[in-house]
Amino acid sequence: MKKFLGLCWILLACMTPVQGQSEDDTLRQAFPVKALIIPATLATSGLLVQGKISRQLQHQVVDRYPGGIHTQADKFLPFAPAALSLGLGAAGVKGRHMPGQQLLLTLLANVTAQGVTQSLKLVARYPRPDASGFDAFPSGHTTAAFTSATLLHKEYGHRSMWYSVGGYAVASSVGALRIMKNEHWLSDVLFGAGVGIGATHLVYWGYPWVKSKIRRKNKRMTD
Repeated sequence: MKKFLGLCWILLACMTPVQGQSEDDTLRQAFPVKALIIPATLATSGLLVQGKISRQLQHQVVDRYPGGIHTQADKFLPFAPAALSLGLGAAGVKGRHMPGQQLLLTLLANVTAQGVTQSLKLVARYPRPDASGFDAFPSGHTTAAFTSATLLHKEYGHRSMWYSVGGYAVASSVGALRIMKNEHWLSDVLFGAGVGIGATHLVYWGYPWVKSKIRRKNKRMTD
């Protein structure tokens, strides 16, 4: 996993042209504290509602849908916003990064977000509401959905707010479906959303810094 991440970062740095920004300017970029307020709030909320509140909501869901919700939409919808972002790039619609860079950022964001989520699943061992396993917390599908939505927001949200609105609407639908299918608690979904958003923001923030480090190292090697 570490080798894969390292390779992605190196490829991303090598593929990216310098666009009128010096390495020192890149290194001075502020840590995205404001960008992490929402994911931190979601993650904290997920911890706060774990237990009684989540169980009460799940009882209401089961009472309303005793036979469960039969749909596979939550299996493919998590990837729809990212697919749209990559599709727009391939079609020539200019985003914040070139298509190849978008693809690598997508890989990095998903590997980072899922790395956190899957690690927490192994540690928490929290039971699913349908008693199908002990890997409920956090929701991997919700993490993927909000990672995907944040990727679309970062690349094309500046072009139109509707890209962001649409992406996060799809991600929220995934979270809701996971609860309605009785496969996850509310706490799982909220925390997963926070991980997906936060991990993507951190990857986008860290990319210029790593790019500068690699460029400086390559320059020293060639001098």
